[in-house]
Amino acid sequence: MTLAVDLLNPSAELEKRQHKLKRLVQSPNSYFMDVKCPGCFAITTVFSHAHTVVFRPRQPMTTFKSLGLIDPLLEALEQLKFTTPTDIQLQSLPHALQGRDLIGIAETGSGKTAAFALPILQKIWEDPKGLFACVMAPTRELAFQISQQFESLGSAMGVRCAVIVGGVETIAQSVALAKRPHVVVATPGRLLWHLENTKGFSLKGIKFLVMDEADRLLDMDFGPVIDKILKLVPTQRTTYLFSATMTSKVAKLQRASLSNPVKVEVSSKYQTVSTLLQYYLFMPLQDKDVHLVSLVNNLAQNSMIIFTRTVHDAGRICIMLRTLGVSAVPLHGQLSQSQRLGALGKFKSGSRKVLVATDVASRGLDIPSVDVVINFDIPTHSKDYIHRVGRTARAGRAGKSITLVTQYDVELVQRIEKTTGKQMELWATDAEEIATLKERVNEAGRLATIELKDQAATKGGGRKHKRERGGGADDQDRDDDEVEAGLPSNRKKARRR
Repeated sequence: MTLAVDLLNPSAELEKRQHKLKRLVQSPNSYFMDVKCPGCFAITTVFSHAHTVVFRPRQPMTTFKSLGLIDPLLEALEQLKFTTPTDIQLQSLPHALQGRDLIGIAETGSGKTAAFALPILQKIWEDPKGLFACVMAPTRELAFQISQQFESLGSAMGVRCAVIVGGVETIAQSVALAKRPHVVVATPGRLLWHLENTKGFSLKGIKFLVMDEADRLLDMDFGPVIDKILKLVPTQRTTYLFSATMTSKVAKLQRASLSNPVKVEVSSKYQTVSTLLQYYLFMPLQDKDVHLVSLVNNLAQNSMIIFTRTVHDAGRICIMLRTLGVSAVPLHGQLSQSQRLGALGKFKSGSRKVLVATDVASRGLDIPSVDVVINFDIPTHSKDYIHRVGRTARAGRAGKSITLVTQYDVELVQRIEKTTGKQMELWATDAEEIATLKERVNEAGRLATIELKDQAATKGGGRKHKRERGGGADDQDRDDDEVEAGLPSNRKKARRR
């Protein structure tokens, strides 16, 4: 079907045909027009030195329905306002619905969770018997988030999920597993514990195995644990492996766990999204705190995550900001599970505008409206920078990242810029404002340090306590997910003393 339009009098011609035309640009010999036809055409083009033009019908837009999803899932997607498939969903769902194993390589915020949850839920609808799928994730927060998405997408189907992670009583988890959930979402260490110790719990009947954020699972030394779990699941299963990057470790895991997989890749190895504006702020090391406070004050209407390298700095900065009247909450691995979920809940709801976090929050977590990411410390590895700034500018939204740079960090910044292929712009500061704030900020920092020492004393800190925990002083600044993954033997040795 074609349509000829008289460009000497286009509006009149289109009115007769009940079409809508908007002229954007007109020059003596060319026209640039946006033409929309309800229900059949949508095209933008340039017309040169001609009085007529032919419009061709556009290709129909791909929808979740056209991909073959069942009505209960379509209803849930509509309620969640998931209108059109993302790139990773568009490319992976057709293969997944055919029962193929998948390797999905996509940047954070690309819709990976729905890409593996939807085909699993579709199969559960066809055969809703007992434990059906197991999903492994590197952190507790990501495990809870995946479970929530399964339950939201499967709300019309009555899908039951169990989250099996550290920091929660094993007895309560054993009870949850005994109720035969459809989906178990777990961190590998706690999952293996239940497989070895919980009577009646087994993965021998599962149809699906998913490894999400596989590159981080392996970076955290969960490899040996995953190898043991793979020996306890059936060989006749469908396996999905999703990752932000394709490392040599991930490739090795893929060869060991997947059968004739389809590889879907919608991002380059290291990439930041085009809607992210990246800045740096240069200052002497001793003025880092005051520049941070100045930034937070100037961006007070925005929701922001401040990333630190250590648990100590996350706690110190959070206390300092609260002392100065900023509603901040901490998120790191040495908080209890209820504290971590509580902090995330307050930040997501908007009751707290600032989240001060270690890298426990840099991967996988989908916090819908983060306006700004501030790197108080520059990560040593460029890929960690990419995962941090990936908390903002998600799903096509705009966002900013601002990295604090001292005289000792220039080489790290240059390395990041080389990896991403993008240069950071200088964030302007007001020297007079910095000078005015300095005394107040220094005092707040001093009080924060004292409070942290008091908290450590209350918890019974000291050399003996550190030895009993199976780690040295370095472990105090690491997330417990990483300590659990990397130092299991140290704990056993500590008990034998």
